[in-house]
Amino acid sequence: MRSRYTAFAVGDTDYLLRSWHPRTRPRRLTLDPDQRWLLLEVLRTEHGGPFDDTGVVEFRAHYRAAGGRGSLHEASRFSRVEGRWVYVDGDITE
Repeated sequence: MRSRYTAFAVGDTDYLLRSWHPRTRPRRLTLDPDQRWLLLEVLRTEHGGPFDDTGVVEFRAHYRAAGGRGSLHEASRFSRVEGRWVYVDGDITE
């Protein structure tokens, strides 16, 4: 989760696509160049340990964009594929 947040913060779309589950990965990913990620708060984790194949990370990521400041609150699902954790999908909360 933290590595994906960092990839969003530095604009590393290649890493984001590589760390996305093949079943749910978009063909392309375009990031907003005016959006700046400021802070990641990990609120909760569920599973995702060394003997698990799935896990959930609930987080709040704060950003600044042309319209002002905001935050993204999501519970992200991850799965282990060939020994690596990849992002599957998530539920965004208001």
